[in-house]
Amino acid sequence: MARRYFGTDGIRGRVGEGHINPEFVLKLGWAAGRVLSGGEGGKVLIGKDTRISGYMFEAALEAGLAAAGVDIRMLGPMPTPGIAYLTRTLHASAGIVISASHNPYDDNGIKFFSADGNKLPDRIEELIELEMDKPMTTVSSARLGKAKRMDDARGRYIEFCKSTIPSKWNFHGLKVVVDCAHGATYHIAPDVFEEIGAEVIAIGAEPNGLNINDGFGATKPRALASSVRVNGADVGIALDGDGDRVIMVDETGEIVDGDEILFIIARSRLGNGGLVGNVVGTHMSNLGLEVALRGLGVGFERVGVGDRYILERLSEQGWTLGGEPSGHIICRDRTTTGDGIVSALQVLAEINKTGKTLGELRHGMDKFPQELINVPLGSVRAADVMANNAVTNAVHAVESDMGDEGRVLLRPSGTEPLIRVMVEGREADLVAARANSIAEAVRALVVG
Repeated sequence: MARRYFGTDGIRGRVGEGHINPEFVLKLGWAAGRVLSGGEGGKVLIGKDTRISGYMFEAALEAGLAAAGVDIRMLGPMPTPGIAYLTRTLHASAGIVISASHNPYDDNGIKFFSADGNKLPDRIEELIELEMDKPMTTVSSARLGKAKRMDDARGRYIEFCKSTIPSKWNFHGLKVVVDCAHGATYHIAPDVFEEIGAEVIAIGAEPNGLNINDGFGATKPRALASSVRVNGADVGIALDGDGDRVIMVDETGEIVDGDEILFIIARSRLGNGGLVGNVVGTHMSNLGLEVALRGLGVGFERVGVGDRYILERLSEQGWTLGGEPSGHIICRDRTTTGDGIVSALQVLAEINKTGKTLGELRHGMDKFPQELINVPLGSVRAADVMANNAVTNAVHAVESDMGDEGRVLLRPSGTEPLIRVMVEGREADLVAARANSIAEAVRALVVG
């Protein structure tokens, strides 16, 4: 069945519009509680990022879950991967994240983890949507769910992050700038890197409910690059609002994206025998990553855009590593979902082991020039853009020009009302011109 509410990463949108309102979230909590607990109570964890609307939706979810007879553990501000970890280790029925990830503060969303710390499969999301169609009921007073706050959630997750690298290694003398995007990692990430011995300079670590992702974080790493240069740091680490993605900066202030981070971790795992199977990327992964991995004798597979599809392929095949250029890196030998802090730690471990700088570690992968243009949809449906003759003709013309020397990807965003136009090839000027030719065809349709 076609899903009405869930997108590629939960339910997301502008606060107060569409489904992102207290009434809908109240019933969503009730429906999810009934489906995920199997009607047998249990407990569900609720965590959130630092958006001001998180308080409102936290209360709505709590009420809905309690009405379904489910106990609640409130984690407060907690990175998405931290909620996944705690859901698994606390043997909860599910974990719920209130976050819109890298979006601005006036967006918010709800996403779920199953009891094993994985994102919900489509069939479970479909069952929740079916439950939403039923009248909301309340269990008897004796069976109402009880809510408690977990005071040690932060400490538990910090210890888990540190456990993903060898405890015997000493990071004294390493100066690190950590950009928390004024998001859910603000009170966690600086402590993780300090506790392994690094000297830490924290930026983007003063959330006020309105400044999440505003000029800081993985989607805006220029502030991090500047801070690395000004402070003479060895490495910079930029997390996004909910902490499930990471972009890094080398000692010269150059940005190191998710493809390069994935290559560094894959080469490290290959060297110590820890890489199982192929590496999984998406249709957005740079062709240079595929070529570099092939040079190491490592297979590379592409799946649809979205970390859930990477995880599905890794799980199906029993493989251990995948990621996206946006910085969603899944080290399945360490955890069950994309984790910005854990991924950064794997890179720091490689710096420590080899004695090389991050700038030196990124050598070995030459990125192909890539142009990504986001075209707002306005009132036009994404499906109408994808089926439009003028747009498809523009795509075919570019593909014909490039032959085997490049790629074109045209797709709707899974989280925002945008069409993403990506062109990749060997010559930067031609790549930019070809991407713009397709984007103009899309804009012509949108403007009408």
